[in-house]
Amino acid sequence: MPATTTRATAPGARTPGTGAGAPPARGRGPVVAALMLGMALAALDSTIIATAIPQIVGDLGGFAVFSWLFSGYLLAVTVTLPVYGKLSDTFGRKPILITGIVLFVVGSLACAGAWNMASLIAFRVLQGLGGGALQGTVQTVAADLYPMAERPKIQAKLSSVWATASVAGPALGGLIATYADWRWIFLVNLPVGTIALWLVVRHFFEDRGRRGAADPRSPAAARPPRPRIDWPGALAIFACGGLLLTALVQGGVAWPWFSPPSLLFFAGSAVCAAATVLIERRAAEPIIPGWVWRRRTISAVNLSLGALGLMMVAPTVFLPTYAQSVLGLGPIAAGFVLSVMTLSWPISAALSNRVYNRIGIRNCALLGIGAATLILLAFPLLPYPGAAWQPALIMLALGAALGLFQLPLIIGVQSSVGYAERGTATASILFCRQVGQSIGAALFGAVANSTLNDRLAHAPSDIRPGLPGDLDAVSHALEHAGTLTAHTADYLRRAVATTVGHVYLGAAAAAALSLLLLLLLAPRRFPVHADARTAPETEAAETTGEAAAAETTEAGAEAATPGPAEK
Repeated sequence: MPATTTRATAPGARTPGTGAGAPPARGRGPVVAALMLGMALAALDSTIIATAIPQIVGDLGGFAVFSWLFSGYLLAVTVTLPVYGKLSDTFGRKPILITGIVLFVVGSLACAGAWNMASLIAFRVLQGLGGGALQGTVQTVAADLYPMAERPKIQAKLSSVWATASVAGPALGGLIATYADWRWIFLVNLPVGTIALWLVVRHFFEDRGRRGAADPRSPAAARPPRPRIDWPGALAIFACGGLLLTALVQGGVAWPWFSPPSLLFFAGSAVCAAATVLIERRAAEPIIPGWVWRRRTISAVNLSLGALGLMMVAPTVFLPTYAQSVLGLGPIAAGFVLSVMTLSWPISAALSNRVYNRIGIRNCALLGIGAATLILLAFPLLPYPGAAWQPALIMLALGAALGLFQLPLIIGVQSSVGYAERGTATASILFCRQVGQSIGAALFGAVANSTLNDRLAHAPSDIRPGLPGDLDAVSHALEHAGTLTAHTADYLRRAVATTVGHVYLGAAAAAALSLLLLLLLAPRRFPVHADARTAPETEAAETTGEAAAAETTEAGAEAATPGPAEK
């Protein structure tokens, strides 16, 4: 089975306490540093330009299309995830990781030299092509480097980097745009990307052994089959994902939801989805193989984490508005209310193995998402106007709950497959989560607008004339509350509190949906592939459990054996 190694370990070597072919801890440090830098690049550039938009628009113009600076990056990342996942399984992790870093750095340099808004959007898409390779491959390499028992620690580190970079991005972007020039937002990526690239080239080596159990003396073993790339399937996935995400991102913003453009984009995505299924069913090496959805383990986790992506829109998008408009906090304090979630999430994730080693992966995830559902339901019960520590406490608890939910499921999927399928499986998880976020942004945006419009329509007659018409306008008006009467300002704050409360109720429903999907679809015992274990565990593994055996038989991996416990 192909495995990952570094210069510190002889090819194919196996040491106690590591995965098959994984290097000892002292040899993994430079590679882990490269992974963390790569994760920081992908996370930072998803948010860093948010606070620099006024300076960018003032310099380049293009106010009517600036939202594509975010949408273009998101589209490129999302639609390329499954493609890069399959390519990393076919050609190895290292070339895909190097490709992602190079594309990201080149895209960053091009963004810094953009001469108008159209060119900047195009170069952001190029950045996104690199970001898609980074997100999926970093997670996959982390699973290759560490055996199952050690994966919570490395995944918690990556989660910490992602959360910190995402939260710090807007503040860093604002500082750079204020005290330097917005182009430095992209130029700072160059040294970081260069260091990551050097670490990968210098220290990351793969022992990509033969798939299967062919006799090494046979001609078939000496001449492995030439890899085949499903280019028609890749193009169909690009088209389907691009049309769907464009419809979700731009609907209700650039055009009404039920307007001809929206209907055309949704219809086009449906046609492309049908074409993708037909192409993939006939392809020799499909980009999205059928086993991704046939195996209960992977399909249940994909759908559950898709619901998680939908749910996460509530705190990440609407909580800062609540903190500033209702609680009257400044941008930095509002960011802190959200960022406390990034403190508890990685800690909870790092300790989750203590829980799922005792009660199993499925039960651990059910515990986490069940607690998250109750925590989200508590948000609308907060007093008005309340104090900043109250939503901060809720976010702290939510991060702890989600740490018990997300990471065990990712580790469970990565450990249920071998090296040759891990990139595809990991990319499918991230793809579903990204699509869930896009759906959540559209859905909860509609919920927020509907609630706020209803509140404004029923405002007292003495303040109704001149009221803002949408959430952004209301937030802007409350930033300059001195121009409003006390009655008007109080009514608008209560309207925002009600609006965000309804969004959190929707997020609680998404969490409940995720819980239901796990209950109905996920197996009670996750199968564990042989190369996911530590050496002692492999020798002691039992081969009982009909459900797990069925899963591994479907995988077609002869080395896979269900374990006596879900670790």
